[in-house]
This record gives sequence, C-alpha cells and structure tokens, in this order.
Amino acid sequence: MTSYASYSSPRTDMGELRRLRTLLPPELQSWVTVEPATDVAPPLITCEELGRDQIEVQIDLIKWEQLAIDQRNLLFWHEVARVQNDTIPRDGWEMAALAIGLGGAVGELWVQDGLLLLLAMGLCGVSGWRLYKRNNNQKTLQEAIDADEKAIAIATRFGYTLPNAYKSLGSALKTLIEQTPKKKQRDRFIRRLEALKKSANKAKERAKADREPRPSY
Repeated sequence: MTSYASYSSPRTDMGELRRLRTLLPPELQSWVTVEPATDVAPPLITCEELGRDQIEVQIDLIKWEQLAIDQRNLLFWHEVARVQNDTIPRDGWEMAALAIGLGGAVGELWVQDGLLLLLAMGLCGVSGWRLYKRNNNQKTLQEAIDADEKAIAIATRFGYTLPNAYKSLGSALKTLIEQTPKKKQRDRFIRRLEALKKSANKAKERAKADREPRPSY
C-alpha cells in the first residue's frame, strides 16, 4: 500500500534525503548529491550543476512530503534520467557574451569602427541563438518526455514492474497537474502525461505480443 507523510521534521527530512540517495544508480553516487532546496518558493524538484563533475538534486521537502512514496520515487528518477541524458542546464557564457556584444555594439556605433561593430553583432547573434536553443519550449518538453521514459527503465532496475512504474509516474504527473496554478507549467505536465499514456499503451501491446504463442511449422 502506498503511504503518505502527514508531517515533516528535521529528522524526517534527513531520513528522506538519505533514502533518496539510496535510489541513485551506483554509477551516479559519487558525483550526484541530494539536498533540500534553499530558494524562496523553489520548484518541487530540480537539478543544478555545481561544477564540471558535480550535480545537485534540490527538493522542496515541504511539498515533497505531501506526495506518495511511489510518486516521489518516479519524480526523483525523472531527475536522475535528466542527469544521465546530460540535459541539465549549465551556467554558460551566453548571457555574459550577449551583454558584452550589446555593449560593444553600442560603443562601436559611437566610434564608428565597422569591423569591431560586425564582431560585436556576431557575438550577439551566436550567444542569442544558443540562448534560444537552450530555452526552446519544444526541445525542453521532448527532453522531459525522454527523461520520463528513462525514469521508467530506472524504476524497473530498482524492482518495479513495468505497469507499476507507469502507474506511479502517471499518478505523480496527475497530482502535479492538479497542484500547478500556472497554465504554461500545467500544460507541460499534461503533455508529458499524454506522452506517458501512449508509451504505456505501446509497452502493453509489446507485452501482449510477447505472450501470444507463435505458430509452429
């Protein structure tokens, strides 16, 4: 039976963080950490790159404790899958380069140096394009859907049956849909749930085909 937490305490929080660390695949345990979120109004769960070889999974434990254990597990493995798929946003050079390029362009307009103006505008173009690609909604949605697929696979490594893994992640997404007031974020969860249902139906059809006896000749 799935259990829900009704209260939170520092001891409970530390126990939950330790539990989640045991759900990390062995190949990630040396460079992925799990910590409570410290931002004001943080997301439920997210990842942040701390360094070249260090990723931190951050959790809003107050919201987290309101979810069922199976829901937590699959949402956690979704973030693990993002790490494995190398889709964690990095603190890149793009914003700094864009600011430098814009500042340079304004300066070169003043001194009227055509070559330096072209270089500054080129820097703006490259950094702006990379920022657009990083924040492209369709790209980030597909990355989330891919992470859901991998989260299901990770769950089976930790003893879940395929139907239960799909059911737990689907339940988690339904809960997030109900609890998310912002339409853009809610629509993103809805599209992830729709993709998950299609994937579950395909998995069910494959399992059914595997069970059907093959004709003997």
